[in-house]
Amino acid sequence: MSGIGVPGIILLVILALLLFGPNKLPELGRAVGRTFREFKDGAREIIADDVPAKKKEEAPQQAVVAEPTKVEDKRLPE
Repeated sequence: MSGIGVPGIILLVILALLLFGPNKLPELGRAVGRTFREFKDGAREIIADDVPAKKKEEAPQQAVVAEPTKVEDKRLPE
């Protein structure tokens, strides 16, 4: 926000007051707050779901070693 500065923020507040009016601004603020809260909760759920998946991947897995099979020579006789 360093690029906007104080005059830019004041201009945005005045513009919001003109567009939405003083009665709608609290409703708009609550809606924005709810949206950010839902986004934050969703991000936490995704992170919480991702942590157990990583632990499962890090668990040592037993390697299955298959015995080599004999390869028969399937060439036609000369």
